[in-house]
Amino acid sequence: MPLFTLPCPRLTLAVLDPEQAVLEHDFYRRNQRHLAPWSPIRTDDYFSTEQIRRRLEVQASAFEAGLAVHLALLTPDGGQMIGACNFSGIIRGAFQACFLGYHIDEAHQGQGLMHEALEAGIAYMFDRQNLHRIMANYIPGNERSARLLERLGFEREGYAKAYLNIAGHWQDHVLTARVNERFEAEEQRWSRRLS
Repeated sequence: MPLFTLPCPRLTLAVLDPEQAVLEHDFYRRNQRHLAPWSPIRTDDYFSTEQIRRRLEVQASAFEAGLAVHLALLTPDGGQMIGACNFSGIIRGAFQACFLGYHIDEAHQGQGLMHEALEAGIAYMFDRQNLHRIMANYIPGNERSARLLERLGFEREGYAKAYLNIAGHWQDHVLTARVNERFEAEEQRWSRRLS
């Protein structure tokens, strides 16, 4: 059983229990080549069920501590992982922000499933986790990500040279962010929560 679930119309978002490592293992086995151009180079054991189980343990602890929310996209019956959206590096205090990363199964591209998942995930991060800003960055030329983020209301904020080592090369990234417009509404005002 997942540690946390967030239902969507056509899928379920879930913080996986470490005992569900096989779901993630199967996802990467099917998609390793598909995701390679957008991912850091990984050693073969990175995708082993045991290594995934260990990462899920760390992710579960980070979720409990409020430091990250790693969500698997599961089919409605929970039997298959078809993607992930990760809200990581949560910083509180005056920043109240995180980074967003995501990927989807090659066989499920172009169906609007990632848009659906990210809408639900962003609503959860803004409404339940009370974040002010979510940042998402993409490699120039990744038009799918550019269009997806634009549809979700992310705005371009900059351009970072040699930002991340992806596919064995330091690659530039377009920097985008979405701000929680309701964050400073009178009933949600963060500064009032401090007193």
